Amino acid sequence: MTAVSQPPGMDQQVDLSTIPISPNGVNGKVDSAGATVSDSDKPITVFHDKDNFNVKHPLQNKWTLWFTKPPSGKGDNWNDLLKKVITFDSVEEFWGVYNNVAPVSELALKSDYHLFKEGVRPEWEDPQNKHGGKWSYQYKDKRSVDVDRLWLNIMLAAIGETLEDEHDGEVMGVVVNVRKAFYRIGVWTRTIGKSIPGRGDGDVAGGKGRSSEKGKEILMAIGGRVKNFLELPSNEQVEFSGHTDSAHSGSTRAKAKYTV
Repeated sequence: MTAVSQPPGMDQQVDLSTIPISPNGVNGKVDSAGATVSDSDKPITVFHDKDNFNVKHPLQNKWTLWFTKPPSGKGDNWNDLLKKVITFDSVEEFWGVYNNVAPVSELALKSDYHLFKEGVRPEWEDPQNKHGGKWSYQYKDKRSVDVDRLWLNIMLAAIGETLEDEHDGEVMGVVVNVRKAFYRIGVWTRTIGKSIPGRGDGDVAGGKGRSSEKGKEILMAIGGRVKNFLELPSNEQVEFSGHTDSAHSGSTRAKAKYTV
């Protein structure tokens, strides 16, 4: 076996006082845009805030990352291609996952990442998806698109619960597809803007007891946020289509119900 030599300095003990708590290694707060507002230029380390150094920041929901590997032939079954990667429920675990999986830009053609709430499979047939649809956009000029950053944007929006208002109960998950001619990023919702059949009227989250007008209003608001997180100009449109329509058409490119 060939010995692997250590880089210079790796055999020396690390000075723990040099390890920063914040990602930027400075004393500061994070503003609404995610930027660090510095209070001073002095580094903040584990010794300055030892009580909070290992504190986890819980997410509102648990999330599961799924991966669809490219098919090897016509006989491949979807369930065999779809693999569950990991479930997490904190900010720190998300970054641990994100930093240890391949970026979208390095995935093989016909690969997908799916980030869905725990207990929801990224399939049209899942009981929590079957009445729903998705907002999506295709980036056709792949060479000029920073798909890794855009995918990170939409994942952070999902786990940070900023794609919808608190009681909307619509967002099920987010998806990125890698294809020969394009990248496509989508946000799956529980409904298509209509009240779900057979549901009670007590809780309006996820379409229960909700009027079609209110349902459409909520979906359109989500679409507007998706467009912003995908950094699209005003002359470009994100499209919303229902899963049932997609299934009937045999394509993920069903006719759009709504556009923003």
